[in-house]
Amino acid sequence: MSDRPLVGILMGSESDLPVMEKVEEVLNCMGVPYEMDITSAHRLPDKTAEYARTARQRGIEVIIAGAGMAAHLAGVIAANTTLPVIGVPIKSGALNGVDALYSTVQMPPGVPVATVAIDGAKNAAYLACSVLSIKYANISEKLEDFRERTRQSLMEISERVKK
Repeated sequence: MSDRPLVGILMGSESDLPVMEKVEEVLNCMGVPYEMDITSAHRLPDKTAEYARTARQRGIEVIIAGAGMAAHLAGVIAANTTLPVIGVPIKSGALNGVDALYSTVQMPPGVPVATVAIDGAKNAAYLACSVLSIKYANISEKLEDFRERTRQSLMEISERVKK
């Protein structure tokens, strides 16, 4: 695996950054190179489409797109690439992210967006790692190690609670 970014992390605005930084945390722990940018389905549609259309040629293998409110970013990305796209609906606005969830998950046939929970950026990163683990053994090993540490930690907590 080279140092070229394998994951593209996109968000609709700077206000999404605190949530999307959680993607960075996981990818850094897993040793997965990434790039991050702000773009908007509505305010920067040309930039958004261009990013999606050129991602594969630049070596990106999975795209994670986070947005709140109308949350069309992941769908616009998916409409412009055949790479896997993972949407992160971000809690914002009067509906606390439910509108973003519906906008992200309700895609037409043939333009899928894998969607995680509202503010589920960590799971988006883990899902991206799962996709990449098909091709990259080192990512697969790190995922297995993470899950084993999680199991062990929970078993220790279980034993403490039982006493």
